Order: sequence, then C-alpha cells, then structure tokens
Amino acid sequence: MSPANASFERIAFVASPSGEAQEALERLTARYGNVPAKGADVIVALGGDGLMLQTLHRFMKTGKPIYGMHRGTVGFLMNEYSPDDLPERLSKSHVTVIHPLLMCAHDEDDCKVEFHAFNEVSLFRQTYQAARLRVLIDGEERLPELVADGVLLATPAGSTAYNLSAQGPILPINAPLMALTPISPFRPRRWRGALVPDDLKILMRVLDPVKRPVSAVADQLEVRDVATVEVSVDRSQALTLLFDPEHALDERIAMEQFAV
Repeated sequence: MSPANASFERIAFVASPSGEAQEALERLTARYGNVPAKGADVIVALGGDGLMLQTLHRFMKTGKPIYGMHRGTVGFLMNEYSPDDLPERLSKSHVTVIHPLLMCAHDEDDCKVEFHAFNEVSLFRQTYQAARLRVLIDGEERLPELVADGVLLATPAGSTAYNLSAQGPILPINAPLMALTPISPFRPRRWRGALVPDDLKILMRVLDPVKRPVSAVADQLEVRDVATVEVSVDRSQALTLLFDPEHALDERIAMEQFAV
C-alpha cells in the first residue's frame, strides 16, 4: 500500500550522533530544508535501528509517517541511503502500520510503570541466579514455572531482532501473533516458546522476586525489581512506517525466513 495523495514537501530530519549520520543530515538539510517536527509532513530518520526505535517512541503520538535511511550499524528497519529524489521516493513508498506492545510492570509494593515497545518486552535475571517465572495467558496459567535467564515477547516487526537471536520464530509482518520465547531456558528443558494471538494478554509473574530479582525491558526502557509484568498490543496507538517498494518490510521478513 502506498501513501494515497500524501504530500511530503515539509520534511523533518532526525539523526544519530554518528559521523556519517550527521554528514547526511547536513547534506539533506541543505538540499530539502529541515522543518520543525510539529509542522512536518514526514519524519526522516538517519541512523540505524536503534535510532529508528528512539524515533518511533519520540513521535508515537503525532500520527506522522516515519521513513528511515540507513546511516548506522544495523538497518533492518531502514531504507537504503541516497540524497537524491527524496520527495519522489517518499511519494512512491509503501506503508506498513504497526501497533506497539504496552508493558505494565508492578513491583512488590504494587508501584506501576507503563512503557511501550515496538520490538519486544523482555524479562531478565538481575543476578547470577536464574529467574523463576510463571506465565499466564488471558488469565489461564500456561507455564507454572520457567527457570531461565529470562523470557521475551516479540512483535512481528521485532521478531527478527533479539527474538531471532534467542532462537525464536520469525513472524510475517501482518501476522496477528506475538512470539513468546525463553532466554537460555533451564527448565522445562523442552519448552522452546509459543506463538500467541495478539488479542490476548500475557502476564508474567516473578516467583521469587527477593532472592531472584528480575528486570523488565520495553525496547530500550528498563524497570528493575519487578513482581509482575502484563503485556498486550496497544491498538490505540498506530504508527506508519514508509519503505521503498524494493525494500518493503514484509519482503525483508520473508527473506529472513529463508536466509542460510
């Protein structure tokens, strides 16, 4: 799907602090201008996937489309960099709409913290001792005890990131699923994770939070010493990502599934 009748005359650029990103920012600003984000038609992010995640969080509530160009280390969510014909590339780009996860974490004193995540929500052990976790899905206990370094819940867009490194499955971008993947599991030994419909709520309970403390991370935002973490898809938030037709996100994810 391409952005119908969209105008991309007013561009706001954001860039990582790296030398090549800053050089690209200077070059593109001189050529196309750089309007404040509030008045922009589109946000163009220059960097890697880390910068893209920061940009998604920063502009999540603005409704503005975001187009990334690769000027960083990892660029799965980025388009190839070129300073030429940017407005034309934007007008021909394909649209991918994503909804973030909403993480609601409570500590032992029942203090609540909420963060959004576009890639994954992860729970990690904080000490040398493995975490002991219980997993409930829509209120039904599915895993009485998981002993592991942790567990993560990934979106389709995030399934090729940390989830893939943890041996989790790659999900097509439009799949109505989340990947629930253990991190270095010790027990149960044969459990390798699950695919969960994205209209369900996942509750992860820390069974021994004092002796075996656990932290929760939503993309790059961390909460320590959690007792429970509930995760669900937040459909009240929708972000529009723009990709060149030859680098559409769904095609990249499909290619990753057959990478050798």
